[in-house]
Amino acid sequence: MVPHLVTALSGPLLDLERRILDATPAIERWFRLEWQEHTPPFYCSVDLRNAGFKLAPVDTNLFPGGFNNLSPEVLPLAVQAAMAAIDKICPDARNLLLVPENHTRNTFYLQNIARLSAILRQTGLNVRLGSLNPEVTSPTQVALPDGQMLTLEPLERHGRRLGLKNFDPCAILLNNDLSSGIPEQLKDLHEQFLLPPLHAGWAVRRKSKHFAAYDDVAKKFSKMLDIDPWMVNPYFATCGEINFHERTGEECLASNVDFLLAKIRKKYKEYGITETPFVIVKADAGTYGMGIMTVKDASEVRNLNRKTRNKMSVVKEGLEVSEVIIQEGVYTFETVNEGVAEPVVYMIDRFVVGGFYRVHGQRGKDENLNAPGMQFVPLPFAASCNLPDPDQRPSAAPNRFYAYGVVARLALLAASLELERTDPNPEIY
Repeated sequence: MVPHLVTALSGPLLDLERRILDATPAIERWFRLEWQEHTPPFYCSVDLRNAGFKLAPVDTNLFPGGFNNLSPEVLPLAVQAAMAAIDKICPDARNLLLVPENHTRNTFYLQNIARLSAILRQTGLNVRLGSLNPEVTSPTQVALPDGQMLTLEPLERHGRRLGLKNFDPCAILLNNDLSSGIPEQLKDLHEQFLLPPLHAGWAVRRKSKHFAAYDDVAKKFSKMLDIDPWMVNPYFATCGEINFHERTGEECLASNVDFLLAKIRKKYKEYGITETPFVIVKADAGTYGMGIMTVKDASEVRNLNRKTRNKMSVVKEGLEVSEVIIQEGVYTFETVNEGVAEPVVYMIDRFVVGGFYRVHGQRGKDENLNAPGMQFVPLPFAASCNLPDPDQRPSAAPNRFYAYGVVARLALLAASLELERTDPNPEIY
């Protein structure tokens, strides 16, 4: 299945897809050499947007929570990638502790945990679930809609090691993004691999750091491919001191919106693009599609009503927003069953293992789709993301999805650089 692209592919993006297709051997060698210098995160998902004239990542998640949305056909590839990741970290690993979010009532999220656990068990690991939720004080079974049962157990700290009762893991895999802070149980662990590292969590991580790293990656990649980096890279700026309730920092926000819109207009004029430029203002830390708004003129952020200020002032776990990133808005001109759609690509280690389309029937082509009412349409990316077909047109399924896999891997490489640069203990990285 190839979603319908509303605009005919022509001009700059078609040229980009042709270049990617023609340069496949050079691209794969480039990635191979980059991974000799950098360590990919254990896993990652990337939200992409295809504007018909630009293909770029708009968000990179280091704690992906949608493995249940992947097509069953891609699971063997996911198992192989997980094996490669485990072999690098702890080749003789027997036990792995998976630490989920505290969403004990969110069955969609728990289905993700069940799928992730199944993938990891197929690598030869004993996998058990340790909960940070203080309400989980004894082994607690949770029933899933498909009949599966998950057992959540309370974490036990023994000296500088973390585990469960009668379970001492070699590695601890976080599927909890630490939005509410870094728990004491996870600090100062000894001789256990914590994946991803603590500074990947939203208690520390900032989207602006990621996109600064992505800017470097995109420039390097674009030089190799001889393309304009803007084709795969959204402009961005930041405001570090803002309080939506007290209306402080509004001028910083407005001036940055003006600045970015002017840069985007210049690019649109250069490429003959007639769409209206826009930016996305969102919290610099946080996820779940919270604290996000679409802006097409600076006056919109100078005169926010109370409802919008309230929406922008807090994110997941009720955390106050004091820093925002202003990001170039990338249209999505793809639709599935008449709903606006964007591809989400999943990776384990350095390998694309699958993906799906996030689809929203009530949102526009310039809006955030990560919102209540969204649906997920799995895609069999296993072949199409890794095996382009040069005998077909650039927009054919294998070739479009290969391009998606390439841009997603650029974001994965940027995440690797980001974690290196923000590591509080770089000497032991």
